[in-house]
Amino acid sequence: MHDKHILEVIENGLPAWKNLSKEEQAYLLQNSIEVGYKAHQTIHGDEEDCLGVLLVETGELRIYILSEEGREVTLYRLGAGDVCILSASCILSSISFDVFIDTESNVTAVLMNTEAFSKIMRKNIYLENYVYQVTTERFSDVMWAMQQVLFMSMDKRLAIYLLDEVNRTKTLCVEVTHETIAKYIGSAREVVSRMLKYFEKEGIVELNRGGILIINKEKLKKAIDGR
Repeated sequence: MHDKHILEVIENGLPAWKNLSKEEQAYLLQNSIEVGYKAHQTIHGDEEDCLGVLLVETGELRIYILSEEGREVTLYRLGAGDVCILSASCILSSISFDVFIDTESNVTAVLMNTEAFSKIMRKNIYLENYVYQVTTERFSDVMWAMQQVLFMSMDKRLAIYLLDEVNRTKTLCVEVTHETIAKYIGSAREVVSRMLKYFEKEGIVELNRGGILIINKEKLKKAIDGR
């Protein structure tokens, strides 16, 4: 990727860019590179160094935590145009837990060096405020994920996931494995399979080798409402 393309990605994905001085912009640009990751790859984990701030150009990332028993709980996902701050969690002193980041698909992004980004952030209040704004928004996503895991029944969590996928992909066929769903909603594959069979019996979904077909969206919504 040429510097011109990197600049375009940063300008489009980092709102605080326009509030940086010419010197700060040049310094950050010099410390930014193109990166590409293949699908289903772990790009940040508990043993990784501080990767850097990622500006996603194409593809999708999944951010999650992992229990001692190996149970995954998805916190949120990021797509094109999003900024991943937790990939540079070392710049946030309050982040003291291990966060994992996987690619859901092939990903292209601009990676901004942690030290350079942190140096500018300490001097430029606009960039600092932006980082804390993004962190606050993601914290809201994390609290929603925790609320589902801790306080919602399995059928509601599964219904929310399926409805979110339908809205995101604009199709009634959710092409995903039961194992993947379990990772997203923080459950076991066997539990997901049993609940999907129950949904099929209730005429909400149709299960096939290609995925899960939603055949009654209204019933799916009612499962969330508890009616």
